[in-house]
Amino acid sequence: MNRIDKKLNDEGKLLSIYFTAGYPSLNDTQDIIIKLEESGVDMIEIGLPFSDPLADGPIIQDSSTQAIKNGMNSNLLFDQLKNIRSTTQIPIILMGYINPIIQFGYDKFVNKLIDCEVDGVILPDLPLLEYKKELKPFFDKNNISFISLISPNTSIERVKEIDQISDGFLYVVSSSSITGQNNLFDANQIKYFNSLNNIFLKNPKIIGFGISDKKSFDMACNYSNGAIIGTKFINSLDVLNLNKSIEKFINSILL
Repeated sequence: MNRIDKKLNDEGKLLSIYFTAGYPSLNDTQDIIIKLEESGVDMIEIGLPFSDPLADGPIIQDSSTQAIKNGMNSNLLFDQLKNIRSTTQIPIILMGYINPIIQFGYDKFVNKLIDCEVDGVILPDLPLLEYKKELKPFFDKNNISFISLISPNTSIERVKEIDQISDGFLYVVSSSSITGQNNLFDANQIKYFNSLNNIFLKNPKIIGFGISDKKSFDMACNYSNGAIIGTKFINSLDVLNLNKSIEKFINSILL
């Protein structure tokens, strides 16, 4: 059982926050992590910046572009995380795309995850067969969760297959759009959430995409173990007063 599993065993609505490594400034990673934990966030997803993040909306794309311009890369992010467990035990998940990981090297990537005590990984474009072959034995051995996305376009049979190979939780994409689309869930989305709750799945579910405020967060939690907010959080960051802007945003969700 890693930190993600322990957190999901807690009762209550879980808030996971996504931010892009190297944004707004190159060396903000540790400060953002610490302030998020202080503000009451349950889990953190750190995005590895990538030049072509297909599933992300313009705000996250822009943050990724800026992070790359700032000089962020995989090696630097792992350097920033190597001593993070001396200051926090909050669950940390890395989220990224497969091309930079292949360039980095699977073996090196896994060793860095272990060294930094990262709890889980989300790689939306990594095929399950590739994960089974290249990463699963090492993830299982070192208690690293592989978190998969499911969407309204994923068949129930495929959901069950993904659930069996995944760990930690299922990332439930609320719609077929890109990130950052504002909405309260419509009847079709609620029907989708209920359909997932009516089948046996070994993993808890956390809803992402379209969660932007307290109302949408609370609504998502009615159908899952928690929710993920990325776009609205990134958009709220004030480079001149980073800690205050983080605290203000998290308070607007949790208080």
